Amino acid sequence: MKIHYFQRYQQKENVATANTMLLLSRLYQYSPDKFFRFLKAESDAFEPEVTFTLQEKNESSVPDATITQESFKVVVETKRSDKFDLNQLVNHLAAFDDQKYKRLVTLAPIPMSESMKKLVEAEISKHKKASGEKFGIVHVNMTFKELADAVQDVLDDHDYDMQEVLDDYIDYCRHDNLIVEQDSWKYLRMRLCGTTFDFNKKSGLYYDKAEHGFRPHDYLGLYKNKSIRAIGKICARIVAWEESGKMRYQPEFGECTKEHMDTIVEAIKDGKNYGYDLAAEKHRYFFVDQFVETDFRKVTPYAPMGARIFDLTDVLGADSLPDVQEIAKALSTKTWS
Repeated sequence: MKIHYFQRYQQKENVATANTMLLLSRLYQYSPDKFFRFLKAESDAFEPEVTFTLQEKNESSVPDATITQESFKVVVETKRSDKFDLNQLVNHLAAFDDQKYKRLVTLAPIPMSESMKKLVEAEISKHKKASGEKFGIVHVNMTFKELADAVQDVLDDHDYDMQEVLDDYIDYCRHDNLIVEQDSWKYLRMRLCGTTFDFNKKSGLYYDKAEHGFRPHDYLGLYKNKSIRAIGKICARIVAWEESGKMRYQPEFGECTKEHMDTIVEAIKDGKNYGYDLAAEKHRYFFVDQFVETDFRKVTPYAPMGARIFDLTDVLGADSLPDVQEIAKALSTKTWS
């Protein structure tokens, strides 16, 4: 059974806030440097981390060394929709004191309307004039998806433990409809393939335990020997398992055809060659129309330890995507790290 880091089944704003704070606290415990990089990425001219300085001059002396951290405060308001209360946000402004860096973060599944943003900015400006504060408050509006993406951006391939925490947070957000995926069409999910690569490529499928969460994606890539060697567009997604000596099939996307069921049975047989008992528990089978060969090479040392998501519009520098053959051809000219 998969262990979850974030509680589910209570669709309340305070649960969403608590889970988000747990994610960020886990990131800080894991790496203060990566936590501060996350904070800095969401707002310009924000330098909250500890600094070490030698021979720093002041008006009357030159100490051998100083250790400083500029004061900062982040106030978070979470909603399960974009319906923020302006009066509530105005009242939140009083939560700030004389910190140098002040951030009011509004977090919701979808972006705040531009008209509401303008009202918030106007109130912040009025507050600064009335209070005479030296440093102003910066409003940062984020979606849960943008927050998750920002955390993802500061993690490296070897941050296995923290990546597992982030994956469960994303799974929680999707479970509670806090991340509304409408752009799966542009995402490629890379999956590691070793001994099963030839079977996966030939049969046009990849399988994983059904309990594992995943971010919606239309494209699947098979990784082997420092490169994504084949990609395909997903045409069906089926959960299958054996129960009372009979195979059960639960289609999640696309059709569950006889050909798909036969291929799943072949995958179960093939898996036994490598010590896998796929029928013993629920597995999710991703089918593609066809795996097309490519060579999207990783240029940094060490193989990744898990899945990875690529935004193909960013990788290819395009607003729309061509067919799979052209995508595979274009990826062969690209690298990643």
